[in-house]
Amino acid sequence: MIVSGYGVVAATAWPWKAALFPLVIGVPLFALAAAEALWTLFGTDPASEEARDFQLSMGQDTLRRTLSAAGWIFAFFAAIVLLGFPIAVPLFVFLYLKLQGREGWGISIAITLGTWAVFYGLFDLLLHLPFPAGWLFAWFGSS
Repeated sequence: MIVSGYGVVAATAWPWKAALFPLVIGVPLFALAAAEALWTLFGTDPASEEARDFQLSMGQDTLRRTLSAAGWIFAFFAAIVLLGFPIAVPLFVFLYLKLQGREGWGISIAITLGTWAVFYGLFDLLLHLPFPAGWLFAWFGSS
């Protein structure tokens, strides 16, 4: 909490673009650390709670889920390379919600639009970060 608080206070004296990243990370980190401190001070006694045992399970289902997660990660990286970040991020969010999460159309579209708005607003409008075009656009754009 002290380190994040110092980072936030120090960043307020910096130029806006330099201070944005430490503020975006530091403010939630400070709030979460404060919540954890309050929970520790005023929460229930951990000795009175039932102990929980965590065990890793190995089996056919575990391998399938691990390969599925690895496949989604690989597909996201491939979409970034082929289509570029601005298209890959909302596309991935939508496909993951629809195919893996089995969410409805409304919630999938709403979360995808929200993700696109935050991504576009932060990186393009606010920070003016240029993202390179994906390979597909570079290949078809140059011919």
